[in-house]
Amino acid sequence: LPQMSRLLQRIEYSSGQRRRCGRRCRRPNNNIMMKELLWFSLSASLSASVQSFHLSPFQQAATPLSTQPLHSKASSRKGRRGFGLGHPTSKKVSYPPIHLDEVDDDIDSQIFPLQDDLEQQLNTHNTANHNNINNNINAGARVSEFLSNIPRVLSPPPLVSSTQEWRKLQRHAAQTIKSTHLRELLQDPVRCDAMFAEHDGVYFDYSRQQVTLETMDLLFDLAEKQELTKRIQAMVNGEKINFTEDRAVLHTALRASKDKIGTVFVDDEDAIKEVHDVLDQIKQFTEAFRSGHITGYTGKRMRNIVSVGIGGSYLGPEFLHEVLKTEEEGISSSLGYSLRFLANVDPVDVERTCADLDPEETLIIIVSKTFTTAETMLNARTMRQWLWDFMGDDIDVVKKHVVACSSVSATENVKAFGIDTDKYFFRFWDWVGGRYSVCGAAGAVPISLLYGFDLFEKFLEGARSMDEHFINAPMRQNIPILMGLLGVWNSSFMGYNSRALIPYAQALLRLPAHIQQLDMESNGKRISRHGIEIDYPVGEVDFGEPGTNSQHSFFQLIHQGQTIPVDFLGFVQSQHDILIDGEKLSSHDELMSNFFAQPDALANGKTADEVRAEGCAEDLILHKVFDGNRPSSSLLFPQLSAYVTGQILSLYEHR
Repeated sequence: LPQMSRLLQRIEYSSGQRRRCGRRCRRPNNNIMMKELLWFSLSASLSASVQSFHLSPFQQAATPLSTQPLHSKASSRKGRRGFGLGHPTSKKVSYPPIHLDEVDDDIDSQIFPLQDDLEQQLNTHNTANHNNINNNINAGARVSEFLSNIPRVLSPPPLVSSTQEWRKLQRHAAQTIKSTHLRELLQDPVRCDAMFAEHDGVYFDYSRQQVTLETMDLLFDLAEKQELTKRIQAMVNGEKINFTEDRAVLHTALRASKDKIGTVFVDDEDAIKEVHDVLDQIKQFTEAFRSGHITGYTGKRMRNIVSVGIGGSYLGPEFLHEVLKTEEEGISSSLGYSLRFLANVDPVDVERTCADLDPEETLIIIVSKTFTTAETMLNARTMRQWLWDFMGDDIDVVKKHVVACSSVSATENVKAFGIDTDKYFFRFWDWVGGRYSVCGAAGAVPISLLYGFDLFEKFLEGARSMDEHFINAPMRQNIPILMGLLGVWNSSFMGYNSRALIPYAQALLRLPAHIQQLDMESNGKRISRHGIEIDYPVGEVDFGEPGTNSQHSFFQLIHQGQTIPVDFLGFVQSQHDILIDGEKLSSHDELMSNFFAQPDALANGKTADEVRAEGCAEDLILHKVFDGNRPSSSLLFPQLSAYVTGQILSLYEHR
């Protein structure tokens, strides 16, 4: 208690000095915050001590502390110092301020003058009550322990790289893994049998990663230290984890089912209800468009769709479009319609997009959260002029042929462009980042116009399935968490600064570009959330191409040059398989043989003896040897469909 009293005096003096610097001093006053924390703890300690001491002086001392109102704003103390004129710390003190991060555990050894008789009451009481000396010691120990934690409360948490869990992983990588070949690890059946996870038809095999069971235990310890599951829950519950913009991060709400309405709120707004209101609006609009009830300015039925956007407003919807246009249901539902994307401000992109399109049969979708994105708005004005050049400068041309996907805060900008905001404005929200917006209006409007809302809804169902797995599955069986931890391992501990994504499906040709933006824009940070510059590698360079094209592009480097961890995506069934007469294998079987062979080749490599046994000339043997020990993971799916595409998207969003 005397320690607290002295510290409070010094804090009060420091707070007074800060207040005298003028109203324009806007730095956060941790002294005021700490003072309240100390008085709260002091009141609690005194109240708890009353029962053990049974002393009226302490009851008298505790009563004003526990009943005195606490104030956290300078305005509530106008004209007063501290917590009021009657408070023990209200008198002026004339000694220099103390900085809280300099408070040591041995503060009791420092000598400061007292402002009231609190310490005197304590000493008098102790002298008169020798039988309660042990209670005094215990109370003092609790106070000392509290004071010793003050610097840790006020100082930013240390970087994860300073934790014991991180250092254990560093030692493990240096002393065990970097001297162990994957060829050896793959001989351990217990290890290999343990390194897989599955969910709803998705099979994940990470046995060809440079990890042991001990490695995974250490990674799980790190995840628990960083409270990963708690942070996941904070995200899906709508807490504002995007602290730089003070926003929630709720892409999971974009595909939540209707029975979840009323469970997630952002600023008193029912997020999931908002989402389904917009989805219902999109369904009604796209069905009217596809049925011919909505026509163009000249009365013609519109069959061409041009989506104008950039970044996440373009990459996500285009990746989904490329999958669905060769999917069985997608082929039949899109007959008679076309969809194109305009992203680049290069006028050549405009020319390529508009070539052979009839403006009278074309609907333009402008996708921009703020409706101010420079490239998007220049292209939007270009497309508006294109419509006017053919049909005249009537504002009704815009009202009939242009719709917008944008934030509610951009309503006036949308209206000023000439768009009918009552019927053709589809909103999204600040709590969804652009790179996560494919499940919202940015993807729903163009995809549903071309393929129908029902097929888009199947895509949402697949994403929802993986969301629920990510939220509910234990860490050791959680595919996105496993992939994320392996990414941390490879980047921060093994020193691999790149990562390749190789889908063995041509329909996923735009997936690597979308994941590249999704991952690298999310993880391209060098400052921690506590404002500290990080001192360890973070984030990989993501790239990729469909197999087997990638094998004839950059696999020479992956096998014999730099070590680049690889994600292989394969499918049991093709969207369209071909078996030519006289061939032993179908085209898909040939493709999948490469899918299975490449991870083994990267892991095991090829020795000089194996090359020599193939009859290679002696002077070429070294050129044909590759060391192996290259990590990879394999993901196997049943068949590429709208549902499975939703699973893939959600998987990589959460990784």
